[in-house]
Order: sequence, then structure tokens, then C-alpha cells
Amino acid sequence: MSLWFVSATRLAESAFDRESALARSLARVAEFSPFVLAAAYENSRPLPEIFNRAIDAVGPDDTIVFVHDDVWIDDWYVAHRLEDALAAFDVVGVAGNRRRLPKQQSWAFAGGTRREHFDNLSGGIFHGLPERAVPSRFGPAPLEVKLMDGVFIAARARTLRERGVRFDPRFSFHFYDTDFCRSCERAGLRMGTWPIALTHRSAGENWAGPAWDDAYRAYLEKWGE
Repeated sequence: MSLWFVSATRLAESAFDRESALARSLARVAEFSPFVLAAAYENSRPLPEIFNRAIDAVGPDDTIVFVHDDVWIDDWYVAHRLEDALAAFDVVGVAGNRRRLPKQQSWAFAGGTRREHFDNLSGGIFHGLPERAVPSRFGPAPLEVKLMDGVFIAARARTLRERGVRFDPRFSFHFYDTDFCRSCERAGLRMGTWPIALTHRSAGENWAGPAWDDAYRAYLEKWGE
């Protein structure tokens, strides 16, 4: 059984190792949580293609973490956290929403572009540079949820294969996580948040614009909303 971190980056391998938050933080994590890193360097392909390739390639009992390259893993014991988390849930994230509404645009929205009430949110994460990061506290965790933030999602490869759950390549970036959670729900998988310490360099506010709108229309068409 191995722990895999799967990510995609526009950086070349040498620059990724030197500059990315993920690679730099994992260099410390390795002392406490052995892992295998599968990064797609100089990548221009949709994230789902990278993630699906990993689902097919790793061992059935391996744990896969689908994670952005600008995430700093603060939790040195992340392997142990994931063992506990995946004993409680089939799929695990660090932030999510206890409910899912029609036409919901993301885990943090209540339908349309209205921000979700905090009573329905779960988990937390820091945003910004590690030395100047600010906390985003969404709600209690662990907690079962319907939707999760795609910044960090983990599952056993066997679980996803046996239930036929994959990422949809039509959602190259926007809505890939929302769509994935819908697929998990349809397959009867239990999703939950878990307290795992992470810092995300992005504030996660890149949801407006034509690419987002196109993905949203595709999402509504796929799920009949």
C-alpha cells in the first residue's frame, strides 16, 4: 500500500522541484509520511486526464491524493491522517458542503452565486504564502458532505475502480471537482471532510469569466439542471 500525490503543473520538472509549494512541502513530509509523487510537468492537458491516468496506474490498495501544485502540505503526518479518514469515509477532502442544491455553482455556493451559509459548510484551510497565510474556517470536521473543494481530494484506488468513478475530461479545470462529487454521490460513496493542515497559495476566487460560464453550462446539461 502506497500513498500517491497526483498533480499537474505548467512548470518544468526542475522548476517544479525548486519553486512549487507542493514539491517544497513534500520534501519535509517525506520524513514522516512516505509517498510517491506523480506530477505531470509542463502540462496543458485537462486535469481529469491526469487524474484518471493515476486511477488506472496505481495499485488497488494505494491511496491517491489529487492535489493542486500550489498547495503547501503543513501536516507532516498526512499519511496517518488519511488512514484514519479513509476508514471513516470513501472519499475525503479538507473543505466541503453538507448539502447540494440544484444549479449550485460550487461547494461554497448555495445555488447561483450566493455564498453558502456557514452552518452547512465544513473544514478549513489557510490561504496565501506559508509565512503570511490567513485561515479560512468553514465549519466543523470531520463531517459527511455532499460536495468538496478540489484543492485536495483523496480516495483508495480500489474504491474508485470498483464503483466506476472517474473525472470527466469535459471539465478541464472548472467544475471538475463538483462533477466528481456528483459522480461519487451517484455511486453511493460516502464523502467527508477531515482535519488535515494545508495552505493554498490561491485564494480560490477565479470562478468568474467565460471559461467558468462555459463549464457551468456543460455541468447543467450533464446533470439535467
